[in-house]
Amino acid sequence: MYRIIKQEGLARRGELETVHGKIQTPVFMNVGTSAAIKGAVSTEDLHKIGTQVELSNTYHLHVRPGDLVIKKLGGLHKFMLWDKPILTDSGGFQVFSLASLRKIKEEGVYFNSHIDGRKIFMGPEESMRIQSNLGSTIAMAFDECPPSMADRSYVENSVARTTRWLGRCKQEMMRLNALDDTINPHQMLFGINQGAVFDDIRIEHAKRISEFDLDGYALGGLAVGETHEQMYHIIEETVPYLPKDKPVYLMGVGTPANILESVERGVDFFDCVYPSRNGRHGHLYTNHGKINLFNAKYELDERPIEEGCGCPVCSKGYSRAYIRHLLKAGEMLGMRFCVLHNLYFYNTMMTEIRDALDAGKFAEYKKKKLEEL
Repeated sequence: MYRIIKQEGLARRGELETVHGKIQTPVFMNVGTSAAIKGAVSTEDLHKIGTQVELSNTYHLHVRPGDLVIKKLGGLHKFMLWDKPILTDSGGFQVFSLASLRKIKEEGVYFNSHIDGRKIFMGPEESMRIQSNLGSTIAMAFDECPPSMADRSYVENSVARTTRWLGRCKQEMMRLNALDDTINPHQMLFGINQGAVFDDIRIEHAKRISEFDLDGYALGGLAVGETHEQMYHIIEETVPYLPKDKPVYLMGVGTPANILESVERGVDFFDCVYPSRNGRHGHLYTNHGKINLFNAKYELDERPIEEGCGCPVCSKGYSRAYIRHLLKAGEMLGMRFCVLHNLYFYNTMMTEIRDALDAGKFAEYKKKKLEEL
């Protein structure tokens, strides 16, 4: 059940009720692809930095350790000791981006594992079964993610297939949720809008998938090569055709500026590897722009990453100089500190966005934040 608490223009302040607790939106989901945030971040850390939703990947967990292993161990929540919502993405994007050898057929996709090369088949039913075994709060429909610059006829055929696959996903999820041994019989399903950078295909697809009456809807296939302007344009064109009473999720996006611009255009859910990936490389987000700790100017810098930051690293007083030393020495602690700071920055920004929407001051907040960044 999703309810909108406040609205400012197209920007929405909402709340999604799930079996694992309420999600306050707009929300940034912290990406733990293989049931862990890269950078030695524990579940306990996630609570401390204000994480609401953890996101894991169907394909990666299916390949290793295996979704049946996780089911035998009580599901993903029990496996990683996380009691809040988890969203699992369907594996579609990984199948289309990681697998060098793949064959797309109506029944699904045949491909080779990127780990050991073994042959794997995944279609809508398989993706739903894997996600049901994982017992996540929200499962994503299995879709084909065409390249953003693919030609029109390819995109049309791909989107039509994705729509047919969505019908099969919904049917299979209803079946799985009714089984006696299902870990989460209240698992939600989000459908995915595709269409590359073609407005009319996107709009038509949004109308079509809205008829499925799902728990939420995502915009897929963006931030994969098109410009920011093209992405914002697609969001503006497509969101009005998705159900007003359901959350909208922009997959794999993005920078703090991307998030602010997309909230203004009606997006509620976000996820991106930027904060953790950049953190592991010493690139840190602050309210005064990004800093790169590998720069020599931080060698003797005794200040925390950001003055006044409440993250577990800055609040303890660890210096830029010390963290820089850890990174240069290849010490895991340096990566851990940077990832914790970046995720805290993102989670805190989302709290600020929600507070600004509550106060009817989002436009003012967005302008100020973009100037700071």
